[in-house]
Amino acid sequence: MRLSQPRIQPVAHDGWTPEQAEILGPLGGGGVIPAGPVLNIFRTLAHAPKALKAFLGWGNYILSKNNDLPAREREIVILRIGYLCRSGYEWTQHVAIGHRCGLSAAETEKIKAGPDAGWSPADAALVRAADELHADQFITPPTWAALLAHFSEKQAMDVVFTAGQYTQVCMMLNTFGVQLDAGQTLDPDLKAY
Repeated sequence: MRLSQPRIQPVAHDGWTPEQAEILGPLGGGGVIPAGPVLNIFRTLAHAPKALKAFLGWGNYILSKNNDLPAREREIVILRIGYLCRSGYEWTQHVAIGHRCGLSAAETEKIKAGPDAGWSPADAALVRAADELHADQFITPPTWAALLAHFSEKQAMDVVFTAGQYTQVCMMLNTFGVQLDAGQTLDPDLKAY
């Protein structure tokens, strides 16, 4: 975690404006996130309800079946970006999602080590693409070719869309100081520094 305290406090349920309630009300369930309380990320972004509404539209594309990357592969990209961005909140949320999408605990640990950690060629291409996008906002020709050896052109595009979306998410989480939700434990590799 970059900050041990929120810079922007999540909006308390009893303080929601009607506009916030319209957006936040449905977020307590459905999708890849199990039903329950509205997550701190959404309650924080609710300070800018119009931005949150637009953000959810694109985020829903990334996490839906409209994204042609299989869920497991999508989560590899998201987790690598979250780890590279040192986003404890993002990592914590998506480790659980990744496990529900087929990643093993050993694979989520391997994500931290990078593309040369004994991945299959397809998975290594995903991790390497995330690394390159994070470092230079560009996938090199060899890595692009490696992606296309295992994924369709549309799936390769979705790698870029996914990495870009979650880079933005990590920027917001880290800068706004979004704290873990109740009952979550921070990975020791992502402690504050």
